Amino acid sequence: MELHMNPFKGRHFQRDIILWAVRWYCKYGISYRELQEMLAERGVNVDHSTIYRWVQRYAPEMEKRLRWYWRNPSDLCPWHMDETYVKVNGRWAYLYRAVDSRGRTVDFYLSSRRNSKAAYRFLGKILNNVKKWQIPRFINTDKAPAYGRALALLKREGRCPSDVEHRQIKYRNNVIECDHGKLKRIIGATLGFKSMKTAYATIKGIEVMRALRKGQASAFYYGDPLGEMRLVSRVFEMNVGVWCCRSSDIGRCQRVPRTQSCRHGGRLPRI
Repeated sequence: MELHMNPFKGRHFQRDIILWAVRWYCKYGISYRELQEMLAERGVNVDHSTIYRWVQRYAPEMEKRLRWYWRNPSDLCPWHMDETYVKVNGRWAYLYRAVDSRGRTVDFYLSSRRNSKAAYRFLGKILNNVKKWQIPRFINTDKAPAYGRALALLKREGRCPSDVEHRQIKYRNNVIECDHGKLKRIIGATLGFKSMKTAYATIKGIEVMRALRKGQASAFYYGDPLGEMRLVSRVFEMNVGVWCCRSSDIGRCQRVPRTQSCRHGGRLPRI
């Protein structure tokens, strides 16, 4: 869908409620039923199956719109690449991931297979999303031969600079092994996925929220606790609201015209 189109057209619920639900689910590692209860306490009565459909529809859209903000850092830190297991419809799938030496997310790719072709697609995806000058001098992986073959092929094709050094030293990948654990604690709340499509859609939302939580887009909200919410709202071209200062229902909170004040006397954050 084009970015200038309204992706919330025809939805029964307000778009800020939908984005809240998607952000919370992808960020905090809670189940759909738990999120249903949390929203009910705020006066939003929505079924857990509806929240599921929201995540499937808007998590990939959120990742696409926010990718520019958390794109690959430009300080040329070495990349660390590895894959981890994800259960999909009772079978193992492989989530290829890359972070830099500071733990910041570079990219990810979900594959049903663990082989040279999957490694090639993953590395190719990363290289397609970065500039030549953003490619670091070193790429660290484990001793799986698939990475070496994929990297050699990309060099022959001219997509990867020939001076990039491939290092296969186990302890150097501790940074991404640690990051796997934090990600899988969130994925564990999903109790597994039913298909590769639904798995990848959900993981896109989880990965982008992990990147924001790492501070990869902090330059755009200057450490403000509400900055993440504002950034997500900005990329969807919507105004930012908060729960009413007195009412439990966001729909009852009304702004005084041309001010940032709630009619109940509270203050709303500036956009």
